[in-house]
Amino acid sequence: MMNRKPLLLALGCLLATTAHAQKNLYHKGWVDFNKNGRRDVYEDVTQPLEKRVDDLLAQMTLDEKTCQLATLYGFGRVLKDEMPTPGWKNEVWKDGIANIDEELNGVRNTPKAASKYTFPFSQHAVGINNVQRWFVEETRLGIPVDFTNEGIHGLNHDRATPLPAPIGIGSSWDKALVRRAGETVGREAKALGYTNVYVPILDPARDPRWGRVVECYGEDPFLIAELGKQMTLGVQSQGVASTLKHFAVYSVPKGGRDGNARTDPHVAPRELHQLFLYPFRRVIQEAHPLGVMSSYNDWDGVPISGSHYFLTELLRQQYGFDGYVVSDSRAVEFISEKHHVAPDFLDGTRQAVEAGLNVWTNFYTPATYINNVRELVKTGRLAQANVDARVREVLRVKFRLGLFDQPYVPDPKQADKTVHTPADEAFALQANRESLVLLKNENARLPLQKSQLKNLLVVGPLADNPDPAISRYGPSNNLVTTVLKGLQAAAGPGLTVQYAKGCDVVCPGWPDTELVPTPLSPAEQQGIADAVAKAQAADVIVAVLGEDDKTVGESLSRTSLELPGRQQQLLEALHATGKPVVLVLINGQPLTINWAARQVPAILEAWFPSPSGGTAIAEALFGDYNPGGKLPMTFPKSTGQIEFNFPFKPASQADQPIGGDPNGGGKTATNGPLYPFGFGLSYTTFAYSNLQVTPREAAPKAPIDIAVDVANTGPVKGDEVVQLYLRDKLSTVITYDSQLRGFERVSLAPGEKKTIHFTLHPDDLALLDRNMNWVVEPGEFEVLVGSSSTDIRAKQTFVSKAE
Repeated sequence: MMNRKPLLLALGCLLATTAHAQKNLYHKGWVDFNKNGRRDVYEDVTQPLEKRVDDLLAQMTLDEKTCQLATLYGFGRVLKDEMPTPGWKNEVWKDGIANIDEELNGVRNTPKAASKYTFPFSQHAVGINNVQRWFVEETRLGIPVDFTNEGIHGLNHDRATPLPAPIGIGSSWDKALVRRAGETVGREAKALGYTNVYVPILDPARDPRWGRVVECYGEDPFLIAELGKQMTLGVQSQGVASTLKHFAVYSVPKGGRDGNARTDPHVAPRELHQLFLYPFRRVIQEAHPLGVMSSYNDWDGVPISGSHYFLTELLRQQYGFDGYVVSDSRAVEFISEKHHVAPDFLDGTRQAVEAGLNVWTNFYTPATYINNVRELVKTGRLAQANVDARVREVLRVKFRLGLFDQPYVPDPKQADKTVHTPADEAFALQANRESLVLLKNENARLPLQKSQLKNLLVVGPLADNPDPAISRYGPSNNLVTTVLKGLQAAAGPGLTVQYAKGCDVVCPGWPDTELVPTPLSPAEQQGIADAVAKAQAADVIVAVLGEDDKTVGESLSRTSLELPGRQQQLLEALHATGKPVVLVLINGQPLTINWAARQVPAILEAWFPSPSGGTAIAEALFGDYNPGGKLPMTFPKSTGQIEFNFPFKPASQADQPIGGDPNGGGKTATNGPLYPFGFGLSYTTFAYSNLQVTPREAAPKAPIDIAVDVANTGPVKGDEVVQLYLRDKLSTVITYDSQLRGFERVSLAPGEKKTIHFTLHPDDLALLDRNMNWVVEPGEFEVLVGSSSTDIRAKQTFVSKAE
């Protein structure tokens, strides 16, 4: 059960002076939710959880039960009223509702959602209390609402603390930082009145063309599981539910196509469990989230949101999930509309409820779905027992969240003191710093020495573009420090920072121009020429190139991973000036920057930062911060190599030799990654030594302790991400060439040495055998420790004994 405060004596005091208190629902230590004048079992905080659920469920009518199976999208989306009105008595939610999503959050780019209850923060808490009070006081049983919201870039609320895109957070490889990110999101949600946050995304981003790569922690299931676990623990430590998404096999639609596709993942059963379900299983079993979002794709011909195997057998029976499952928007409709395994929405509803779906979500009134369930029960097509089971699971979460003990934000004014504080802003800046990955630094071009520079030119369509720093799924209306502004603020006296846009992110006709190139227009030629002219007077050029929120993101998959538009031409023109060029990438997915990797002396990967990203980038370029992030995804050299990712089966990503064996040779393909998984440079160097594996022969199920010394052998302080990989030398089924099984981000001063410790458990050694059972087979395992998946600094073996 989650940590929560019982009903406080302050609750009665809080409401005693209000007109609502005249209803005499609020008593010392309890609320008379059903308004019958006595303390029912479900209203008694001292009663066991299951008894409270049983008592409430027994009092509910079919209409009240079905209302606990649907989402109502908040004001400006589906809900038309900021505050309750008399007309609500004529709406389907007169009998309650499971959750209200994005209520009064000021969602980005939705003018109709603008509200006086969004900001200041205390006003939002007041607004949420007003809405909650209506459900408590005006519905028969007073069942409180679960207020849900997004949280992958920080809480999706006007001016809340903004965080970098998840792909940037994944590049930090910092479990403590992600735990604090979760605590921040959860704390702010709690203060504002949200009780459930849709975070983290646990989808492995195996295809870099897929638009939502930017919203994932990376491609490796172990990295995702470790970071997702910390995010979940952080959120739920604040008394708020964490809802994992998107369950499952969502991130590899055929060809990486997003938008209207989002279906037909080509994933074998063993790969399903080892790659795509692994993060969900780990996080559910180790962090116990209260929510899971079901995805709208299929697997092996069955829609996930209508699959008893996924939503009941796997989630509840095997993994032990005991929260409630909410559908992704329109997932239930897709059972008939997209997948055509139901004749209509009504039968799709039946399939979803029977499969184990608890709460339907879509961008229209919940009445349609709720009436579907009612009709199915009344006509005998859906058993009442199925509905009761789904409702019970929703109610259980509401009890565990404390909504029946304290349904309101106790002190709304406190939100102004606890949301987006100066300490939160400092943390957001640190998250941006740790997300940076240094991809190239030829001849120590970076850091730039201010004392040796007089004129610095910042060029590119992303140099002064705030849009990538503000996500649809994160806070809005925060002041953005772009790269240009960050460099101008950090330059100091004696260094002039000039700016030229050069070109737009994309060009007219894009993306078709990636198939059939078109000549530059006169305006485009002039833009590049102006940038080149300014470059002639610069000592160094910082080119800020990549993607914006209109070229990568949800429903924005790509067929090419090249720099879009005219950016490559701009970069080549700048390089041709002979002036030193530093490339800063603002992007949401790996890019095939082969020319830059060969020609540009320094490249810094910044992903989509949050609003303080420009400050962090300036610090890194000028040496006030030493970037230490590592890539959470492989960068391919070409889309023709895809899939090209980690982990991989032995030889599946091997080079194609140019000669030799006629069955394996031939100079026809590009070999190797542009940048491998786990890669990242530093302004300093690190040495590994004294790898110890104990014991060298392990009894079954015994832990394996690993220690390695890491020293900073360079001139400046820096962070190293120490990575542990495991290789099963001989197995009854083919295993991955190696698998990530541990990592630690460590900060070291020059000359400092630390011993890094890891522990391998049986789950780390397990494989799915030929009968699809998880087992640890006896035999020899190789431990590989290093700075990336290809930069292995030390190796050692141990033997796992037979049972």
